[in-house]
Amino acid sequence: MTVCAIEGGTAEAAGTGETVEPGSDDPEGADEAPDPAGSTAALPEPLEPVGSVASVTSGDPPAPVASGERLEPVPGETVLPAFTLTADGAYAARLTAARGDATGTETGSQAAWYAERWTLDGPEPYAVALPLDQPEEADSQVLPLADGRVLIRRRVADRHAFSLLYPTGPGTGELPLGAVECAELTLLPPSPDGVSAYALSAGTYSTGLWLVAGGAFGPEHIADLPGRCSGGVWLDRAGRLLALDREPAGGGPVKAVAVDLGRGAEMTPLLQIAPDSNDRLLLADPDSGLLLIRSDAPGHERLGWGVLGSCLPVRFPECLRLPDVAVTPFAVQPGQMLMPESCAVALRIDGAAGSWAGIWRPSGRRLHHLATPEGWLAGSGVWSRDGVLKLPYANGDTACAVALLTAPADVQPTGHTAPAACTESGMQPSAAVAPPPVCRPVPLGQAPLVGRTAPD
Repeated sequence: MTVCAIEGGTAEAAGTGETVEPGSDDPEGADEAPDPAGSTAALPEPLEPVGSVASVTSGDPPAPVASGERLEPVPGETVLPAFTLTADGAYAARLTAARGDATGTETGSQAAWYAERWTLDGPEPYAVALPLDQPEEADSQVLPLADGRVLIRRRVADRHAFSLLYPTGPGTGELPLGAVECAELTLLPPSPDGVSAYALSAGTYSTGLWLVAGGAFGPEHIADLPGRCSGGVWLDRAGRLLALDREPAGGGPVKAVAVDLGRGAEMTPLLQIAPDSNDRLLLADPDSGLLLIRSDAPGHERLGWGVLGSCLPVRFPECLRLPDVAVTPFAVQPGQMLMPESCAVALRIDGAAGSWAGIWRPSGRRLHHLATPEGWLAGSGVWSRDGVLKLPYANGDTACAVALLTAPADVQPTGHTAPAACTESGMQPSAAVAPPPVCRPVPLGQAPLVGRTAPD
């Protein structure tokens, strides 16, 4: 399966000689339904917590802030610790402080950090503290596994030590796994298989790929990947196909590549929109093949979307281009087999006034701004198959809770008619019907991506 783009990153309209760049001047951007909240940003009012589970039905997007208006920061705003969910959303883990409020936002040398596991797949969410005799360092990383244990990475001098933490009655059990000796090491997102955990160690000319949990004898070195690799997006549900953002060792544009862990970490090209563009993969949905991409191919960094295996070009929706804020996708609705345009995508929106959530579908071409509960662990959440977004949060009233947000329907504005090409199936791009380009589509990735599952 491949992602495709027009050769050279541009295409000339047949018979006109006009160059069509991906971006706001392309047919897709011109045809998008007008979005009163899509071109500007507003900070919705936070939701009031209503117990351990808050049920929220979204309404109309809030009134936009005038273009160019400065958003003032919220007094006393604190950055929350990293919060990581398993691939299925059943468990989550984070570091939190022993003192301070339930959000665990206390900073500084006086904070006593410990790991905390959240259980989210039961009738009511709850958190389990996993403290040890000695507090954790603030730069430690935690990763939840499908069996309820929590992997922790600690830096000890020039080594990175790994252990599994688990509750044992009133205390915390710890199973040391071993250590990796290197300067820098970063855990990758949880594997879809629920039992394996991988990490990257960046070197001068290559990047080490490590299996740090789930192996037979502690941390195992899998391969040295050429160049500097970062990111990490799983392309299948078996935990075999991994997408990384790779920068060549000698410098050059960053391109997404696919690593097949079942073939000795074989690396193949995955994404190239233009020869000199930086093309990073942010999210992928194995069911529909929807990809969320960040690229500077349009001339500056933009959010785009494509379909794994499609020969249609990557699209850059104008409604995801907001001034003075950062927009980052963090969850895609699963279960939409062969229907990538119908997938609801949750986005984190960060401005000077704080963070809130947005929901967007490729077919809807409209960004819905949604209020989030006070204490939302920004950038974390998981979709159900029926379109309910679960946002974990913790504040002074509750130490562990989940808000349920219903994805709003996309209603076409009065007088807007969908392009004829979009009435045939759900696989057409969000663009106006345009003359066929002179340049032919070029596949940008080769095997091992075949079908929606990992190859045999």
